[in-house]
Amino acid sequence: MFKSTIDYTDEKFLITNEPVMILAMDVLQVLNKIGKITIIGKDESCPATVSVANIITQNILNGITKTEKISVDSEISDDGRLISTIEIIITKISS
Repeated sequence: MFKSTIDYTDEKFLITNEPVMILAMDVLQVLNKIGKITIIGKDESCPATVSVANIITQNILNGITKTEKISVDSEISDDGRLISTIEIIITKISS
């Protein structure tokens, strides 16, 4: 029997329709504490998710963080609409 392990250092952050800089500052706080974060965007918040990732990795913490993985997917909602999702994992590589 395999014992599952839980990685408490990987925080998931759902991107909402708040201003992008406010979201980036919230993500930055979590990233500075634990060193790794997954930001998730659904439907219309996908572009904002990419913007937050770019602000963190290319502007604020340039050279200190990296984009570890980007996953793009979609699902069909109950009313038949196609809903896109994006997950971006950002990791701090040095302090």
